[in-house]
Amino acid sequence: MSASSLSDASVALIGAGNMGLAMLEGWAAQGLSAERVAIIEPNPSERLRALCAAHGFALSPEGGARDAVVLAVKPQMLEAGAEAAAPFVGLDSVVVSILAGKRISDLAARLPAARAIVRAMPNTPAAIGRGMTGAYASAGTSEAQRALAHALLAASGQVEWVGSEALIDGVTAVSGSGPAYVFYLVECLAAAGVEAGLPADLAGRLARATVEGAGELLHRQAEISAETLRQRVTSPGGTTAAALSVLMAEDGLAPLMARAVAAAKSRATELSG
Repeated sequence: MSASSLSDASVALIGAGNMGLAMLEGWAAQGLSAERVAIIEPNPSERLRALCAAHGFALSPEGGARDAVVLAVKPQMLEAGAEAAAPFVGLDSVVVSILAGKRISDLAARLPAARAIVRAMPNTPAAIGRGMTGAYASAGTSEAQRALAHALLAASGQVEWVGSEALIDGVTAVSGSGPAYVFYLVECLAAAGVEAGLPADLAGRLARATVEGAGELLHRQAEISAETLRQRVTSPGGTTAAALSVLMAEDGLAPLMARAVAAAKSRATELSG
């Protein structure tokens, strides 16, 4: 075993809810052949059934060691997920977990055959192939196994590796939970538009399209920092500068965001035990 590329790998996916399904869709788009994928999902959605029918994936196949075993169940389902994963875990398998708050030690205790474990924290834009995943590999993970884990995670977006498992809590606080912060920004911007006299439906459309466009600009001009992009649209003495004087005040957005991220990180640490 020990394939390092996605096209050559045999994979078991344990749990195919929203995030697991997003990953599976990414693998299908990358050309992973159906006969090399095992899917364990006791409550398959219509979307999953349709994907399986379209690509020939099999639900609940026989066990057997795989190059990679991806645990994508809910954190509270760790025991059941590990039990389902065990028949697919061999000494050369890499286990990739996206269970929030569950440490490598938690997985190792339940999957004693696993010598290589990757703990990953994706986010919801993975559903459209624009996710951001932070990942950490255990000491027993080979370069080939890490490369395979990277390929599996990168099929649904970008991947950043961290040098310490403790940093995963910070990843969770910034990118894992981050989409919710952006969605709330849209809500607040729309509400402020109503306060400024705009009809609610118009304010909602303006706020949403503005954040969508700004995000796409960040994506397409990745070589330019967010700070530079902000400065480019801020004319001295203009309307944007007036708004930013509030957002960038000593008690403005920066300390508020710092407190929010700190709260999320603290909670992530609590959940990790």
